[in-house]
Amino acid sequence: MIPAKVQSILRANNLEAIEFEENSTPTAPLAAAKLGVTLGQIAKSLRFVSKQRRFYLVVCPGDRKVSSSKLKSLVGEKTRMASHEETLAATGFFPGGVCPFSLPEVSLYLDRRLLDYTTVYPAAGTAASGVPVSPRRLAEITGSKFHDLTQ
Repeated sequence: MIPAKVQSILRANNLEAIEFEENSTPTAPLAAAKLGVTLGQIAKSLRFVSKQRRFYLVVCPGDRKVSSSKLKSLVGEKTRMASHEETLAATGFFPGGVCPFSLPEVSLYLDRRLLDYTTVYPAAGTAASGVPVSPRRLAEITGSKFHDLTQ
């Protein structure tokens, strides 16, 4: 079930989530197969943490990997992938279901390669959901900008 805070943001932005059976889309390949779209159209949200305990969220195409050197150059410090527990504690979402729409207090960055697609599908707060949205609309809703962050 889509969390109430996510539903509220979706309604306010005239967006609608697609939901599947529980935990059926926790990875980008599973989400792409369920939605019938290319792997690159899955807008995966990856959580990173620095030694200073600053958290960053990068949203990128499902077929890409975040470049640690590009992220370091952007944020000014070395990071590592956040653990399952750190991701849940910082976002309120389990990995595989992190919704970029409802994290206003998070340093969120969009990879420019999302712009290669007309429609991308970020999670809606569960590991069994996706929200069809244009990359530019995703940027508007999240207040984020596009950066070159992937390999």
